Amino acid sequence: MKRGVIFSGMRPTGRLHIGHLSVLENWVRLQEDYRCFFGIVDWHALTTAFDNPAEIQENIRTMLLDWLSVGLDPEKSPLFVQSQVKEHAELHLLFSMIIPLSWLERVPTYKDQIQQLGSQGKDISTYGFLGYPVLMAADILVYRADTVPVGEDQLAHVELCREIARRFNHLYGTDLFPEPQAKLSRVSLLPGVDGRKMSKSYNNDIPLGASRDEILEKVQMMVTDPGRIRKNDPGRPEVCIVHTYQEIYNTAEIEEIRRACRAGETGCVSCKKRLAAVLDDLLAPIRERRRHYESKPGLLREILVTSAEKARQEAAETIELARSAMNVSLKV
Repeated sequence: MKRGVIFSGMRPTGRLHIGHLSVLENWVRLQEDYRCFFGIVDWHALTTAFDNPAEIQENIRTMLLDWLSVGLDPEKSPLFVQSQVKEHAELHLLFSMIIPLSWLERVPTYKDQIQQLGSQGKDISTYGFLGYPVLMAADILVYRADTVPVGEDQLAHVELCREIARRFNHLYGTDLFPEPQAKLSRVSLLPGVDGRKMSKSYNNDIPLGASRDEILEKVQMMVTDPGRIRKNDPGRPEVCIVHTYQEIYNTAEIEEIRRACRAGETGCVSCKKRLAAVLDDLLAPIRERRRHYESKPGLLREILVTSAEKARQEAAETIELARSAMNVSLKV
């Protein structure tokens, strides 16, 4: 039975944290059932970080280490840098010739992002940012992927990708591109330790490579029930960040934790220590694998080079078929 094809990627914008873990664990599982291509999409990062591109290079290394540390296997799935597979750019260019401007202007996230980043003093009203979804479609379709694992916030982009595939196929009388289906992943939305959105810029995240001491430090920063003054006061777990994490990562003990909290039988300090131990057990093997790969810079380079070559072989075939369908292949 022919396996389906998946493309997915992440922008190299900084270290990954525990909030990314469920996505990456899903990728690890998908490797067993699909042909997967995973891209570190540095061109996408440039759409908003064009004024500081040097930072992207270090973030690429950090992201590769994070991916390898959670168990992504480059022998099963190429782990490559987008800009090292030039066919992404060529297909993006070909698509840009046929996509109506109105399709891009109606993408829900476009104006939202311009306003959000504009309020932070950053102007991203650029050609590149407007074409972000077209480049994303090229990322997916250059591998003729039929499945895209996404969260609900990315569904509009996948639908646009489907529309682009349909338009190309219709214009040039081909069935080259599949209309990829979204594979919704159940992602636990983790708040940061202070209750805000988890982000490195807020310093409220728990990095995937966090040490035992760093985990304990971050857990101790977590916001608990503000109405609970004394250890034996009845708690309200529904308003406690620590409890939110316990629900996700300590399912075996959660009923007892919730009961003891409501009854005032356990204090916040001991609950935090309990959570820190659970998180350390979770991240310890990730930390160990990361140390292994950090000590082998030559292996990291080899993985990127080999993976890019594998990706290029697949992508080059698609480009040749696309050129042929459009009758723009070079004929001498």
